[in-house]
Amino acid sequence: MRLSKLSVGIVLSMIIFSIFFTNVVNLLSTDTLNSEKDIKKNYIKITDTPDNLIWFLQISDLHISIFRDPFRITEFREFCHYTLDAIKPRVVLASGDLTDAKTKDAIGSDQFEGEWKYYRDILAEAHVKRKTLWLDIRGNHDNFNVINNDSKQNFFTNYSVQGKEHPRSYMYQIKQGGTTYSFIGIDACLEPGPRRPFNFVGILDELEVNEINSLIKKAESVSTNYTVWFGHFPTSCILTPGPENVRDLIGKHKQGLVYVCGHLHKLGGLIPQMYTLQKAGFLELEVGDWKDNRMYRLMAIDHGLLSFVDIPHRDWPVALITNPKHALFVNLAKENLDKLRNSTHIRVLAFSLANIDFVKVKVDDGPWIRCKNIKGPLYAADWNPKLYLKGIHTIEVYVKDTDGRIKTVSQPFSLDGTPLSFSILSRVALMTDASLIFKLMFFSMLVLSITPLCVVRYLHYSVTAGRSVKPRMGKYCWNRWLRKLWVLSTIDRLFWPVIIYPVYLAFGPWSVGYIVEDYIGVIFAWGIFVNGAYLPGSFTYAYGFIQLFTFQLPLMLIIANLAENRFQELTLKPGKKLPIKRRICLHLPFLIVFCLQVSMAYLFWLAYGTLAFLLGPLRTWSLILAAVLYYQALNLPEKCIRRAAEVWQTPSETLNSDVNPIEKEN
Repeated sequence: MRLSKLSVGIVLSMIIFSIFFTNVVNLLSTDTLNSEKDIKKNYIKITDTPDNLIWFLQISDLHISIFRDPFRITEFREFCHYTLDAIKPRVVLASGDLTDAKTKDAIGSDQFEGEWKYYRDILAEAHVKRKTLWLDIRGNHDNFNVINNDSKQNFFTNYSVQGKEHPRSYMYQIKQGGTTYSFIGIDACLEPGPRRPFNFVGILDELEVNEINSLIKKAESVSTNYTVWFGHFPTSCILTPGPENVRDLIGKHKQGLVYVCGHLHKLGGLIPQMYTLQKAGFLELEVGDWKDNRMYRLMAIDHGLLSFVDIPHRDWPVALITNPKHALFVNLAKENLDKLRNSTHIRVLAFSLANIDFVKVKVDDGPWIRCKNIKGPLYAADWNPKLYLKGIHTIEVYVKDTDGRIKTVSQPFSLDGTPLSFSILSRVALMTDASLIFKLMFFSMLVLSITPLCVVRYLHYSVTAGRSVKPRMGKYCWNRWLRKLWVLSTIDRLFWPVIIYPVYLAFGPWSVGYIVEDYIGVIFAWGIFVNGAYLPGSFTYAYGFIQLFTFQLPLMLIIANLAENRFQELTLKPGKKLPIKRRICLHLPFLIVFCLQVSMAYLFWLAYGTLAFLLGPLRTWSLILAAVLYYQALNLPEKCIRRAAEVWQTPSETLNSDVNPIEKEN
């Protein structure tokens, strides 16, 4: 019978794991619903003419600050003066976090007008509006502590280029040589915008979704040829409470080639190139931040083919191969490979602070071929694509300017659609749902904080009732911890607080305080209420996970260890004092966890103020709980360990004890 139950359990586990694995693979798949045959009509032969070509830039996460790293400002001024003059982009997409909005201690958050004035003044000094179409949009830092668009704190409205006319999502269209290019910006900032850290995930409410749908209809009504979507948040970090998520919105617009964003800052260098092809049929490209990495992006749409390169500031010359385009970024749902297969010329865009001396290219191990300057930055060279119709090949370009600066760029290309794979980390970062992951993390840790104690408490009642036998104690670590948790589960004054607190965190308020400007709000795991508005829980779950992982789970183990030690003092080894080293090991973990929680409570106070600190079960009140449990575990009376003694006090364990207090009392 036991074998049968075990077999059933294994089979069920395998089925559950298979379903989970299948769903994850399906989610991260980059296969799209469309195919190359759907865009055969979108065919323009690629030659050496400068027609059907547009190039533009993206810059993100400037984090202009009046408190730290002044080089962000000075080098951004260089970008606006020298980089724009050299590249002469038709459009610049500034995709959010234009200012830092952090207090001097880098913990609190607020809008500082001085940072916005720097941003405005640099653009004005460089005459950016004369050079290009500057399309800026808000990021979460630009929305810290902003109650709504009409707030005096919403400096984006007055100091940005687009804010006064377009405070949220908007569209600009450019007509060039008979081709219409649309640029649609998605503003997913929370309204109201709380202070950090509860402003990490964006949201598109029903009104904003309707606005974006109207922008799509407008783009289609004027026969847009190509659309570039941009915003601050990756699609993985945007909540859409309605039936349509942000990927559905972008994907249903057939002319949409790409969604470009920022926000994740390369995940601290973990994913330096964060790109993927969404299943809805568009590329999603996160650009490295300006704040720490000083990155920007050059993009081009050449005869309908999207190409791009990410560039560190001051890295000259800049070279972008637009035909044949990089094999990794070929999108058969939007791009016609016949253009590459029937093209007559290799095409390269080359820029530098000085004049370009020459450009040359080679394919695979072939000879270098000198490129001819067609017009402006466009260089072209004859080629025969019929020689490269199968498999992956490599093209390399060499650029030299008149000041002697050299740049060499190589990339793979494919004319038969041979695919390359995006990195798994990129797909996880851009194709999953951050809010769902945060929820899973929180509730997994919640279960881990509650289940072990509940299970051993049930086992205790089962053993004392005679339905089960006492587990055998071995020399393994898990056996010792089973006993510690068992003892804790039998002591009501410790068990119930340890169990109830994490359950409370899942449902009850965490804090009450000034969440946005001078408006009092309430924070729950499942959402925030402030000024009559409700913000669904997202990053709150990640915050709760950190609390459970760094405080609740360690505290449970620490209290279990203390309770078992007290149990031994009263029953197994009465009157025997622990050596100094054992006493240090007994108390040091609690001091570490307690001090860590004190520091987190202090940080929360700096972020949200005194009221939120005082009315804060999450951070402040948990310190009181920990101190009380610690004191109780150290000073348990004999009556509290009687139930544990029923199972764990055996004659062999008391053989060396002179007096057993439990027996003496009986």
